[in-house]
Amino acid sequence: MQTQTIPIEIPEKLLPILDTKARIIVVIGGRGSAKSESIARILLMQSQMEGIDVLCGREYQNSIDDSVHKLLCQLIKDLEIPGANVTDKKIDFSSGGMFRYKGFARNSAAVKSAQGFRKFWGEEAQDLSQQSITDLLPTIRANNSQLLFTANPQASNDPFSKRFIVPFKGELDKHGIYEDEMHLIIVMNWRDNPWFPKELELQRQWDYEHLSRAEYDHIWEGAFNDTVENSIIKAEWFDAAVDAHIKLGFKPQGIKVVSHDPSDTGPDPKGLVYRHGSVILEVDELDTGDVNEGCDWATGYAINVGADMFVWDCDGMGVSLKRQVLEAFDGKKIDVIPFHGSGSPDQPDQVYQPDERLDRRQSKTNKETFRNKRAQNSIRLRDGIYNAYRAVVKGEYVDPDKIISISSKVKCLSKFRSETCRVPRKHNPNGYIQIMDKVEMKKLKIESPNLFDAAMMGQEYPKIKAPEKKIIKVPQLKRF
Repeated sequence: MQTQTIPIEIPEKLLPILDTKARIIVVIGGRGSAKSESIARILLMQSQMEGIDVLCGREYQNSIDDSVHKLLCQLIKDLEIPGANVTDKKIDFSSGGMFRYKGFARNSAAVKSAQGFRKFWGEEAQDLSQQSITDLLPTIRANNSQLLFTANPQASNDPFSKRFIVPFKGELDKHGIYEDEMHLIIVMNWRDNPWFPKELELQRQWDYEHLSRAEYDHIWEGAFNDTVENSIIKAEWFDAAVDAHIKLGFKPQGIKVVSHDPSDTGPDPKGLVYRHGSVILEVDELDTGDVNEGCDWATGYAINVGADMFVWDCDGMGVSLKRQVLEAFDGKKIDVIPFHGSGSPDQPDQVYQPDERLDRRQSKTNKETFRNKRAQNSIRLRDGIYNAYRAVVKGEYVDPDKIISISSKVKCLSKFRSETCRVPRKHNPNGYIQIMDKVEMKKLKIESPNLFDAAMMGQEYPKIKAPEKKIIKVPQLKRF
């Protein structure tokens, strides 16, 4: 019996999916893009015509109601797809094709049971854990098998983004599509949907006028959601600070500072930031070796770039590195600054005033403003990045010495953005500015901000040395 075929319609931008030989297909974007419904249409057609088995998986699926089953059933009805036997938990076609559903978060064996399926569709794929991705990719391995993912990107540092978006972001930003022998990745947003409804267009326009640019871009343009509630640095500020020195026409000059956030063997990598005057020229991390090997890496880097100052976190395990740091710089003109984030703010009686337009009589001193040194340096970094935003986006004049620019050539730009825009301020009952520590952030499922901490420590000011007192010898007077 010949299977009856029916035409389906999908947005033009997704046509490459029909011909690609790539094993991994990723469609990412914001609200109203029709990406999920389009993938559902493609898979229904393939299953109905070619007898393909499809496993639909999500990280979190407590019941069939959490799956794409309802969407698939509605499309079968709307498109009048023949040969489908639909129940409340599965779909079977007379051609032999079928749809099944799995959740991975609470069932580690669910991924392994995916073996034998020709197609896998991961909806809401931005929620996939690293373990699910690691287990899933080699499990779907039948001949001509493919894995399809649809996602609204979350933080640039989450497992899905790091595996399927960040490595290809340059090409995706330029062309909206990336393809190689293994991957086909397509950015699909509202403007790519020929059936974008007028109701959503009204909502989009309202959001454009009333939301922050970071919120709007995440919801409608599929941009990374690298902000959290009460974060001290907005994503649009960070974006404006990238290459601000080039946009504003000033060069790196002044003190060279290398700052290091140490860690031992474990999940947290070691962080390093190199700042030349107002410009951050390098942001890097090391995820191998122990705390001493990390120290050698950081001090060696400082020597190679001719740093004037080296700063490292001396509150935790870094306290054991003082001798190693001093030995590394023995005989070299590099100021060594052990950073104590829990200590009192610098220049406690000096007025803190981030904006010169404010009335100084209403300002508070550093000791009245900041709970500790970590808060003070975090706000120094925040103020510099915000000043870049004021100058680049608002067109205001800001002294370059008060700006922080971030080179687009740094190694870990995406991760640095994610960390920097996800550091929240902590409520303090006495009104001090206080920043959440790593333990508190971990409870909120925010990754350890090693790169941010290194940049924050890099805002340390050089210590002003008191002039040496010279002893003048006066010839002894003779008595007569």
